[in-house]
This record gives sequence, C-alpha cells and structure tokens, in this order.
Amino acid sequence: MSATPRISTRAARFAGVAAAATALTLGAAGSALACDISEFSAAALCDGEQGVINVTDKDPSGVPATITVYRQADGAEKLIGTQEVKGSREGTTITFKEDWQPKATYRVHVKAADLVDEDIKPLLTTPDKGCTPDKPSEPPTPTPSTPVETATPEPSKPAEPTEPPTTKPSPAGDSNLAETGSSTNTGLIAGIAVALVAAGAGVMYALRRRSSARD
Repeated sequence: MSATPRISTRAARFAGVAAAATALTLGAAGSALACDISEFSAAALCDGEQGVINVTDKDPSGVPATITVYRQADGAEKLIGTQEVKGSREGTTITFKEDWQPKATYRVHVKAADLVDEDIKPLLTTPDKGCTPDKPSEPPTPTPSTPVETATPEPSKPAEPTEPPTTKPSPAGDSNLAETGSSTNTGLIAGIAVALVAAGAGVMYALRRRSSARD
C-alpha cells in the first residue's frame, strides 16, 4: 500500500473532526445568543406622583419582543397595554403608565418570535406604598348655625289715666233710697214730717177745745 492513500484518509478524518468541533462551537454560541425569558424583568416604580411599570429587555441578540401587561384583581384581568421592545446587552427599558395601587398584582407576558412565549416569573407585585403622598386629613369645616330670630318685645303703652267716678247729686225730692242707699235730703224730709205732725196735733187740739166750749 502506498503512502498517498493513508495521508488522504488521515486528512479526511482530521477535516471531519474540525468541522464537528466548529459546528459544536457555533451551536453553543448560537444558544448563548438566543433570546430567553430570563433576560426580561419588570418593576413598579414612581415617576414623580405618576405610577409606572418598567419592563427591561437585556437580550444581546436584539430579537424584537412584544410585551403585554395585565392587572389581576378578583380573579379577573384587565389589559394595561402592549409595546414592542428590542433588547440590548446593556438593557432596553419600556414604560407603561399605570396608577397602580399598593400591593396590586400584574402579569407581564413576553412574545419574541418562536423563542419566547411566556410570562415573567414571579408575577409583579407593587410596593406597599403608592406614589401619591398621604395628605393629612383636614378637620371638617364647622357649618355656621342659623341664628334663631327672637321676637322683639314692643314697648308697653302707658296706662291711660282713669277718671274718678263722679257722684251726681240726686234731684231734690227724690226719695228712692233703694237706688242710692242714702240721701242728703233725709234731714230735710224728717223736719217737714215733724212739722206736719205738730201741725196736725195743733189742729186736733183746737178742734177738741171748740167742741168742749160748745157743750
């Protein structure tokens, strides 16, 4: 057997081994550069008093990815928004404006070609304190009460002077004592009665004497 065939066989084997090694190296490098869910992260932060959710993509291969954020509450989900991101070795961050509440839960889903189609784990839980500072409660403003109107007493009128009752003298000769109770003419009447009685007695005496003288 000549040396030429042997050399050709060895050369072919060497070339095959080198090709296999190169394929393995390229495969490992490709796997290292492939997009992976571990290269994505999410955080709930504050931009001043505005709540935001930031999603960062650190995929060095730069595979475009679609990020979708959902808020979970009472067993249901609400879509917050969807954005596209192209990662980098340093990290590319996109922002979703969301006035999140403390201790709320969000699900962040990543879809990158045929390489990634899953959620970032664990689910995003917001901090215990919101972005808006707590304002001290103000005491309730007292409501002014309506003053009760009181009736102003009217000044009392001075009593009109009463005139003393006037006693009019009864006409002379009026002897109705039942109406007056007394009369200032009582003495006069009594005097006249006495005089009449005396006159009558005198007349009777004179008549008797004349009668005796005739006899």
